[in-house]
Amino acid sequence: MTSERPAIAETSLYAPVKRFLEERGFEVRAEVHGCDVVAVRDEEMVVVELKTAMNLALILQGIDRLKLTDSVYLAIPAPRRGQMARWSETVQLCRRVGLGLLVVRPNARIGCGVDVVADPEPYKPRQAKARRQRVLGEFRGRSGDHNLGGSARELRITAYREAALLVADELRRSGPAAVRDIRRATGCTRAGNILAKNYYGWFERQAPGIYGLADEGAAALDRMAQVLETATRRRDKAAP
Repeated sequence: MTSERPAIAETSLYAPVKRFLEERGFEVRAEVHGCDVVAVRDEEMVVVELKTAMNLALILQGIDRLKLTDSVYLAIPAPRRGQMARWSETVQLCRRVGLGLLVVRPNARIGCGVDVVADPEPYKPRQAKARRQRVLGEFRGRSGDHNLGGSARELRITAYREAALLVADELRRSGPAAVRDIRRATGCTRAGNILAKNYYGWFERQAPGIYGLADEGAAALDRMAQVLETATRRRDKAAP
C-alpha cells in the first residue's frame, strides 16, 4: 500500500518560494501590507499569494494585487492525481486574468522545489475560427429560439433536429418516398444523411433508398408542432 504524500501547510510554501525568488536576484519579505510575499529587484516588484489549494478566493486575491504590480503569482502545492481533472482550465484561467502560477513540489535534494506553470502577462487569445463557424452555423440554422438557457438536461432543439422534423413532416404527407424526392420537396440538403443515420429513430427504411415515417417520428411531429411550424415558415420564406 502506497502512502499519500503529506499535505503542505500554507506556511511551508514560503521558504521554497522565497528561495526561488532570491535565486533570481530578488530581495524577499513576507506579510507586507497584506501581501503574503513581496519581492523587489531594483524597481521591479513581484507579489506572490500562497494557498494550499486553488480556489476563487485566491484568484480574486491575486486580481486585487494586480493594482500594485503587473507581476503577481499564485503559489500552491503541486496538485495530486485526484486534483488534476480541471488543471488545464485552471492554468488557462490564470493566464486570462494576467496572473502567474507557481507550484511547490517535494524535492529530495532541497526539500521543496518550485515550478513556474505560467508567467503573468497580458492574455492574447487566438480565436478558434472553426469553433466560431460551428457556433454561427448552428445559430443561423435554427428557425427560432426554442430552448431555455441554462437547461442543459432538457430536450434541445438544434438545427439538425429542425431539419429532421421537416423530413418527417414530408414523409407524413407523402408516405414512403425516395431520398432524392424528400430532398427536393424539403430543400434539406442533408436529408439523405438524416434518413440513413436515423439518429432519433423517427424513420423506417422500406427499400433501398426508400424511407417511411415511424411511429416515434409521428409522435415527435405532434410533440414539437410549434418548432415544425417555425421551421416550415422559415423554409418557405427562403424558397425562391
